[in-house]
Amino acid sequence: MIARLLMALLLVLSACSGGAVVPTATGAVWTPQPGATWQWQLSGEIDSSYDVAMYDVDLFETPIETIALLQAEGRIVICYLSVGSVEDWRHDAAMFPDSIVGEPLEGWPGERWLDVSQLSVIAAALTARLDLAAEKGCDGVEPDNVDGHVNATGFDITAADQLQFNRWLADEAHRRGLSVGLKNDLSQATDLVDWFDWVLVEECVEFDECSAVAPFVAAGKAAFGTEYSEPTDRACGVAEELDISLLFKALELGAATETCR
Repeated sequence: MIARLLMALLLVLSACSGGAVVPTATGAVWTPQPGATWQWQLSGEIDSSYDVAMYDVDLFETPIETIALLQAEGRIVICYLSVGSVEDWRHDAAMFPDSIVGEPLEGWPGERWLDVSQLSVIAAALTARLDLAAEKGCDGVEPDNVDGHVNATGFDITAADQLQFNRWLADEAHRRGLSVGLKNDLSQATDLVDWFDWVLVEECVEFDECSAVAPFVAAGKAAFGTEYSEPTDRACGVAEELDISLLFKALELGAATETCR
């Protein structure tokens, strides 16, 4: 009886947050519907004034109190973390052995690719990060750099390796009751739509890649997008046609945000 009441409460709260609560083997996770509104802020003091369903914030830098405040105001809180790279300024950087640390990410000083094909080596550090997300009360996670197979990582990561890693990651997130989004790995969207709860893409208008989110939208799952430019009629038209919740942001992902509406 208590379990049924809790599930009913989750469904009510989710309806106010632009998504559905989807049962999994270990609980329920937030699965936003196409058109869900959001704010993405990874730098600076969090501006909680945006009237949106979901906030995407940095796992390490965002205080528990801020996460709780956003949730008290009715927001879903997604916590950003990198899983396919190591950032030398993070407190847990030493957990990634040199044997799986590869080439630098172009344009991101202090950040290097990880060999995600060595799952047995990398798993402990990443599950600790997912544990941290659960402990801080995050509703879900935005795992970054899950497309090493199409980048110059310094390792021979195959598409099959990436699929195995990404599916493992989604399963581990769900095991902790966390919603999880697929970030930028558009070439594998069709193969991963059943594992991930939403998709997030950067500059898909600029690179003519937006149609790849279609499997998620067709499955009733939200597509979130960001362009690092001024709003344009073309970008907004693409977003409207494909049902992408599009933001226009600066690269540092501070509070300032523009939308098509």
